[in-house]
Amino acid sequence: MNKSTNLPLDQFINHALYDKENGYYMKKNPFGKEGDFITSPNITRLFSEIIAIWVITFWKSIGSPKKFNLIELGAGNGEMMKVVSETLKNFPDCFNSCNLMIHEKSSYLIDEQKKNLNSEKIIWVNGVEIDNTFPCIYLANEFFDALPIKQFFKKENNWFERYVNLKTYKKAEFNDKEVDIKTIEQELKFEISKDQDIIEYSPEAFKYLKKICKIIENRNGGLLIIDYGYLDLKIKNTIQAIKDHKFSNILEDIGDSDITYNLNFNLYANYINQFEKLDHLITNQKKFLTSMGILQRAEIVSNNIAFSQKTDLFYRIRRLIDEKQMGELFKVMLIKIKNNKFKTGFQID
Repeated sequence: MNKSTNLPLDQFINHALYDKENGYYMKKNPFGKEGDFITSPNITRLFSEIIAIWVITFWKSIGSPKKFNLIELGAGNGEMMKVVSETLKNFPDCFNSCNLMIHEKSSYLIDEQKKNLNSEKIIWVNGVEIDNTFPCIYLANEFFDALPIKQFFKKENNWFERYVNLKTYKKAEFNDKEVDIKTIEQELKFEISKDQDIIEYSPEAFKYLKKICKIIENRNGGLLIIDYGYLDLKIKNTIQAIKDHKFSNILEDIGDSDITYNLNFNLYANYINQFEKLDHLITNQKKFLTSMGILQRAEIVSNNIAFSQKTDLFYRIRRLIDEKQMGELFKVMLIKIKNNKFKTGFQID
């Protein structure tokens, strides 16, 4: 790559995360204590057990089809799919109906997942458009926040797109270029700039959403998104870099830091409104996990373990559901067919 190139922010992030030689996700396992962050499935297996139970109830809500695809988007080190698969085995009707699939961009992580999963039943797919006609249930835990984003800033009455001048890895800097926001809105088919001063969104995320929403409309199924996010009508500047479990400078340690952002779930909801047959439900992770019975499950599990292990288990559960930790910071969104009145896991406030 010509490093003097002035890149739009999303292309810069794509390079920093997914460049074949230097990309953050392409050369190391970023998950766990040795990595830069720990995801919910790696905090406790109960998280993934709850996801599996949710999958079974949702599968029943679409008529318990004899064949369906369960596709995890961006499976990290494979821990969630491993536990989901093990849990589903206890429900043979569902397990035997299920084609287990993973869509992963990083060849490095695919190798890690294959080592961890060691299952003939799981297959890896390049895209989200599966070549059969079965209903599809997609799981996206911390998938969308890892997709490259664009940023736009309103100055007086004009819109400017954020670029990164990547002179060298040691001396990158931001600069902004004026853009015609109407052209971008025509491509997106909705007015993203309405009442906004900042726009932050991932074109790649919207491409995924478009494909998945069309598949759900045509075949039935759903998409469960669990991710960092907020519900404000106003879009915020939330981009951040993380290295060694700490925030770092986006323009430093390029290729050695994760770059992420918080999803504006209200923006996602507006995008989904284009699809006439679909609707969505949104809650936070605390409400989702507690209404799905994670505390009751923890009580059952802890009956047979030592006090110190029980203490550790409930400490881990608290990380997931405490409002000051992940309970409020993470939102859970379900995209589904309007005719399906399923609400398990989603209390309406």
